[in-house]
Amino acid sequence: MHRFPGGTDAAAAPEAAPEPSAEQIQAVNAQMRDIAEVPAVEVITTTAVHLMSAAAVKCGLAEGPDAAELKDLDEARKLIIALAGLVTSAAPEIGSQHAGPLRDGLRSLQLAFREASFAPDAPGKGPGENLTGPVF
Repeated sequence: MHRFPGGTDAAAAPEAAPEPSAEQIQAVNAQMRDIAEVPAVEVITTTAVHLMSAAAVKCGLAEGPDAAELKDLDEARKLIIALAGLVTSAAPEIGSQHAGPLRDGLRSLQLAFREASFAPDAPGKGPGENLTGPVF
């Protein structure tokens, strides 16, 4: 049998989590009711806007004297790829009036990423371009 540091056995039963209080259960139920009332298109667009905002900051587009310090292109790449996946897959479901502005924002971020890069990716190889096509 494997023994963990501190002398506990791998087969030992983990400590049971404390039971939630009635107030905690009521709060969780209220949150579930609240989220159930939000249309899917609103959840999707809100998520996309959060990804866009974070990617913009990581591309160095934040306002203020610390904008350059917040720039992190590795993080921006991840956020833009996630945004491209969300926008591309959700577009048929949310309709063009919602998807159009999200696509425009995504394209702007892809261009900003390219401009901020010391050695820009080849067209079609930038973040999310495998999903959206080349951005020039």
